[in-house]
Amino acid sequence: MNLPDYHDPRSSFWQHAFKRAADYETYLHGSPHQHSDRWRAMAKQLPPLTAEQVGRLQGYHRTLHVLVLSGVWCGDCVRQVPMIKQVTDAIGDAAHLRIIDRDVDEKLRDELRIVGAARVPIALFLTEDFWELLRFGDRSLTAYRAKSRREVGPACSLGIIAPPPDELAAEQAEWVDQAERALLMARLSPPLRQRHND
Repeated sequence: MNLPDYHDPRSSFWQHAFKRAADYETYLHGSPHQHSDRWRAMAKQLPPLTAEQVGRLQGYHRTLHVLVLSGVWCGDCVRQVPMIKQVTDAIGDAAHLRIIDRDVDEKLRDELRIVGAARVPIALFLTEDFWELLRFGDRSLTAYRAKSRREVGPACSLGIIAPPPDELAAEQAEWVDQAERALLMARLSPPLRQRHND
């Protein structure tokens, strides 16, 4: 069997997971209030994206599907998934964000393991055909640096206390960079350029 030069054998797998996932508000609405309230409180503490950041996320003329493997109880998700929403909102109608709980889809959870663990959040950036562009998550470099400075023993942030504003802004900037990277990859993809005649 001759396969085309460009294909993603997992595209139907990604598409199936995306269809099972919920949009941001539906995900939070179906979650226990003690968790969803933390997400909403954190979203209010995020700095707005700068005009430069918003400009880097617009004008690509490509659809971007963003699938996030999450745990509503997870402190890293409390911080990062509202950032991802902020970034996809800045992209506009071309971005479609969906969130799925880590324990809803065992195959997806296992596909996205990091260092052997089912960590969250993991964001999967996909093309309009559900071809994988990139995956990013667990914790950003900013979060790992901060964690290494603070931790003396085992601990897990519950997302109750927001990090300092400069830390939030640095972590947010990492998500902007990843989204821009995915958008550029989609914009420069030879099969998509051929399809869109650009």
